[in-house]
Amino acid sequence: MDSTQLQALLREKIETMPNKARRVVEYLLSNTREAAFLSIGEVAERLEVSKAQLVRVARMVGFSGYADLKDTLQNSVLEHVNPTALLSKIMKNRQDLPEEILRMEHANLDDTWNQLKPQNIVKFCEMVKQAGMVYCMGWGISSIVAESLYSRLVEMGIRTSLMKRGSAALIEQARPLGKGDLVVVCELPSYVIEVTESIEKASSNGASVITITDSPAAPVCQHSNLSFFVSETSPTFGSSIVGPVFIVHILTSVLCVNLGEKVKAALQDQEMGLHDERIYHPAYGLRY
Repeated sequence: MDSTQLQALLREKIETMPNKARRVVEYLLSNTREAAFLSIGEVAERLEVSKAQLVRVARMVGFSGYADLKDTLQNSVLEHVNPTALLSKIMKNRQDLPEEILRMEHANLDDTWNQLKPQNIVKFCEMVKQAGMVYCMGWGISSIVAESLYSRLVEMGIRTSLMKRGSAALIEQARPLGKGDLVVVCELPSYVIEVTESIEKASSNGASVITITDSPAAPVCQHSNLSFFVSETSPTFGSSIVGPVFIVHILTSVLCVNLGEKVKAALQDQEMGLHDERIYHPAYGLRY
């Protein structure tokens, strides 16, 4: 059963359900990715219902039990992060790919913007200001987002280090982190065990954690002091980074203004490097 069929099934069954069961199905429809990776106990706690109630609802919609329903939820989520499946769907439907990508990226930006809370932007700025050292972490495509953040913070003169897979594993890089340190981690699906373990290690050592991810169900969120959620749907590759980079652009722009004269001095110092004609062509402007 694909995601479209599952959504249709749930919407069909919800019409005849009693109120408590209807609330469970409404949650599954609105929070498919979250529900797919939470335990039955965690879902029951969030909805303030019993585990037995979740099992009954699963059977009401045609599954043998909650585990069977959860497997279907996970498969529907994985369908959206599997590049081969996504490409096959595009080829089968003969869609106009550039227009489809444009539509999806507009939706990613709108959805990311709608999830952005002003108070969280303020909290981000405060956490960066208070940090002795900021670490930007990512794995795979998420490391591109982490590097974008790292580049911006370096330009602002903030003590920053980039953490990604290299000669040392992430868990090895995370061991020295502790109180006063801040880790900003981007984690797009599929979620990486080493990233989760590294964040858990840093957090247990006393470091603060900010996450940029697609869902509260992402394992790194368990160790997060602040989370930003993005939409990353793509018709071809597993995750689009347009939404995550958009978040980085907003957060660092607001931070830049909040830091005021301190950042102004750092940017002026950066500007001096733009006059180095061994690196830059002088005729094409001085934008860093």
